[in-house]
Amino acid sequence: MNAKIEVKTDKDPEIEKTIQDEESPAEEQAKVDEKPLEKMTKSELLEKINELQEVSEKNHDLYLRSEAEIENLKKRNRKDKEEWVKYANETLIKEILPVMDNLEMAISHSQDENSIQALREGVELTLKGLRDILGKSGLQEVKAEGEPFDPNYHHAVSGQVDENVEEGIILQELQKGYMLKERLIRPAMVIVSKGSADDNEG
Repeated sequence: MNAKIEVKTDKDPEIEKTIQDEESPAEEQAKVDEKPLEKMTKSELLEKINELQEVSEKNHDLYLRSEAEIENLKKRNRKDKEEWVKYANETLIKEILPVMDNLEMAISHSQDENSIQALREGVELTLKGLRDILGKSGLQEVKAEGEPFDPNYHHAVSGQVDENVEEGIILQELQKGYMLKERLIRPAMVIVSKGSADDNEG
C-alpha cells in the first residue's frame, strides 16, 4: 500500500510578514539618509551629525596626509636638484683631469734648458686635447679675424685705418670668443678696420 506524501511549497504568510517587517540596519540607514532633515527626529539628526563629523575627520586626516606627502616630495625633489647642480660638471671635470696631468708633466720636464721645444710641443698637444674635450660639450669658437664686425658676437676694443681692408672688417683678434651650443658665453675682443685714410677724411 502506497503512502501519499504531501509537500507544502507555499510560504508561510506569518513568516514572510515577519521577514518584511525586519529590515536590515543598512536599509534603515539608507532610509534615514534619504529622509529630508526637517522630517528627521532628534535622535536621527544627532546620528546624522555624528556621521558627518566622522566623514569630516576622515577627509581632514586624508588632507593632512596628502599635504605631508606633497611636502616630502618637494623636499626630495629639492635635494635631488641640489645634488644635480652640485655635481653637474663632474663628467666634464673628469675629462679635464688628464689635461691637467699633461700640463704638470710638461712643467716637470721643462727644468732642462734644452727642453724648450719639447715643452712647447707638449703644451700644444695639451691645448688641443682640452679643446677637443670642451668641443664635445658644445663649446665653439666665435669666428673673428677677417669676418665682418658683428656686435652680437664681437667686442670692438679699437678701430684702425688699413688701406687694404675695407671698413667694418675685423683686423685682429685680441681674445677669442666662445659659444656654448647656441648661447654666447664670451664675445671676441677685436680690432676693427676703419678702411683707408681717404675714406675717413671723406
